[in-house]
Amino acid sequence: MATDLTIMIHDRPGAAADVADALGRSDVNIEGVCCTPSDGYGELHVVVADAARAREALHQAGIKVTDEREVLLLDVEDRPGVLADIARRVADAGVNLATLYLATSTRLVLGAEDLDGLRRAVS
Repeated sequence: MATDLTIMIHDRPGAAADVADALGRSDVNIEGVCCTPSDGYGELHVVVADAARAREALHQAGIKVTDEREVLLLDVEDRPGVLADIARRVADAGVNLATLYLATSTRLVLGAEDLDGLRRAVS
């Protein structure tokens, strides 16, 4: 199961490295990541397969996970229009995306409150 963890970090050099280091030392692979800074902080999202291990590693490092949600990791083609095609299918199914970014190996991270509806929309 892929899980998107949200971590609020200070917008300073090394903050993302601290998170990555804590996960790496605990042998947790980051399968996707994005960060958006705002007002001195950054909302960092990391996708991991083992959320329990990741949470524990971050806790041990004094890093707080502020939110967590199960997400889908989709293998997608690297070509123009692929995101539009998938986003249209999701919208046509009446599902509102809550999470959207690219992961490693041209996989698309998608999250929604209605995860089952999202699965049906993209399968």
